[in-house]
Order: sequence, then C-alpha cells, then structure tokens
Amino acid sequence: MAFSSGITTSSGSLHNTDLYQQQQQLQRKMSNRESARRSRVRKQKHLDDLMAQLAQLRKANNQLVMMMNVTAQRLLHVEAENSVLRAQMAQLDARLDSLNEIIGFLDAEKEGFALDEEFCYNAVNDSADLFHELYVC
Repeated sequence: MAFSSGITTSSGSLHNTDLYQQQQQLQRKMSNRESARRSRVRKQKHLDDLMAQLAQLRKANNQLVMMMNVTAQRLLHVEAENSVLRAQMAQLDARLDSLNEIIGFLDAEKEGFALDEEFCYNAVNDSADLFHELYVC
C-alpha cells in the first residue's frame, strides 16, 4: 500500500502541476483578452480624435476658402477702382496741359497785349467747375 500511496502522491502532484499550468494559461488568456480590449479602445479613441481633427481642419479650410474668395472680390473691386482713377488721372493730365497752354497763351498775350482779366478768371473757374463735376460729385 505504501507503493500505491506513493503513486497517488506522485499522480496528485502531477495533477496539481497540470491544474496550475491550466490556471496560468487561463490567466494569460484573460490578460491577453483584456490587453486586446484596451488596445481596441485606444485605437477607437485615436480614430475618434482623428475624425474630430479632420472635421476641424475641414471647417478651417472652408473658412480660408471663403476668406480667399472675399479677398479676390476685393482685389477685383480695387483693380476696377484703380482703372477708374487712372482714367481720371489721364483726364486731369489733359486738362492740366490745356490750362498750361492757356497760361502760356496768356503770358504771351500779356507781353504783347493788355491782359484780359475776365477771360483768365472765366478759364480758371471753368476748369475748377469741370474738376468739381468730374471728381467731387
């Protein structure tokens, strides 16, 4: 019987070792499952963060596009206004040239003839009135 008892002890010890290994295996499986679950949660959170960032970047991009369109329209407006101002400047240059001719004529007339003050006064006033009509009103 002592022999039989030794086998039982040996068999019980093997059984305990197998049971211990199975428990260890189960714990590893559970640990791995929990680790995988945490990994899935982290990945989902990362994906959610990326989606939120994508939405924010799209919104910022749309705002920039709108600002660019407004700026482009302002540019067109300024270019049109600049074109008008250049045309007005050309008209003023032409008018200035005419006035300088009148002054030259008056200076020449002054040297040779008596100065007609009323003519000079009217010429200057007519020029001032034309300027006022074209650019002030």
